[in-house]
Amino acid sequence: MTDTSFTSEAALKRLKKRRGKEWRFRIWGRAAIGFALAALAWLLISIVGTGYTAFQQNFMTLEFELSESVLAPDGTRDPEKLRGANYRRIVQTTMYELFPEVTDRKAKQELFGLTSASGATNKLRQMVYNNPELIGQTINVTVPASDQIDQLLKGYIKRDTDESRRKVSDQQIAWADTLKERGVIKKKFNRILFMNPDSRDPELAGIASAVIGSVMILVVAFVLAFPIGVGAAIYLDEFAPKNKFTDFIEININNLAAVPSIVFGLLGLAVFLNFMGMPRSIPLVGGMVLALRVFPTITIATRSALQGVSPSIVDGALSLGASHTQAVFQQKLPLAGPGILTGSIIGMAQALGETAPLLMIGMVAFVTEVPNSITEPATALPVQIFLWSDSAERAWAERTSAAIIVLLVVLITMNGFAIWLRNRLEQRR
Repeated sequence: MTDTSFTSEAALKRLKKRRGKEWRFRIWGRAAIGFALAALAWLLISIVGTGYTAFQQNFMTLEFELSESVLAPDGTRDPEKLRGANYRRIVQTTMYELFPEVTDRKAKQELFGLTSASGATNKLRQMVYNNPELIGQTINVTVPASDQIDQLLKGYIKRDTDESRRKVSDQQIAWADTLKERGVIKKKFNRILFMNPDSRDPELAGIASAVIGSVMILVVAFVLAFPIGVGAAIYLDEFAPKNKFTDFIEININNLAAVPSIVFGLLGLAVFLNFMGMPRSIPLVGGMVLALRVFPTITIATRSALQGVSPSIVDGALSLGASHTQAVFQQKLPLAGPGILTGSIIGMAQALGETAPLLMIGMVAFVTEVPNSITEPATALPVQIFLWSDSAERAWAERTSAAIIVLLVVLITMNGFAIWLRNRLEQRR
């Protein structure tokens, strides 16, 4: 008798229904992936579209007459007197000479507003302070244009907007266009963004102090978290007795990896600042807090890497007379190295993007100098982004997006390096 149970009408209906479910599942899966990619693309386009212009900036090349009657009227070259000389007057005189026909006081103020007053005066002050022999000479110096003129020439300030609704007057627009035609104003690569510390003027603000602070924080966090995390994982996985106490420790380590990062900031505030009395806003404290944040991640990654090594490796070493410690450290640990390093680098990348713990320990200081040690006030790149994003001027939005781009590039590089290192080490095995 022929079995028709698989070819009956009911069986065909069940088969059709099952294939329909599989088809819908694939469609929903592809739709989910497409939505995620679209959201990611929208985010990247939004950030890059706003921030890429910050990597270029409009500068003015001006001819400054470093008059001795203004900078050193008594004929001395005392460094302190040179530091406090009236460089603003030098800049004003130079700007007024660009358009000699301008005589009205208000018009002169608008003309002076084309350049970055702080940027020009500080640059001249530093040049004369370093080389007093420049006094009495006429030199060409490139200084940044003001943030409003920079935004105008980049197209962010619309020319057709009513004059009463924009911060740049019609006369300033005409002067800026004239200077651009003369070649006085040119758009160049913005070294200020990478070489300068923070500033209250957008055209002078940079991420140098934030980047150095982030590097110091990561170094402290890695030095503390990596050996402790790896050591804890080796002990729990290879040497600790299996009982309720070690089970309790393992559960809590897994729970710590899921704790919101701000909790670690509160812990650092309570222990390192209030109890131990350590200074606020220094990379040492920031690194210690982030070490607490990264420690569970490194421990879990190390345990997973150790458990991924075949038990036969240890058994073979033991059968040849090696001790358990020798088998673990000389055989198993090197084979687990790629996974350990990958997890550690990803953990460091996670720490680089943390903002909440650093805010809780006061790393929101306005730092105008690049820190030289882990005990000097500093900030971190995510905190710098947070501070800039709270500023109202349009130029700060451009700077904020540019800093986000730099942070994303660093994070992608770190994660890419982790993947490359893992593959390279696995090939050598």
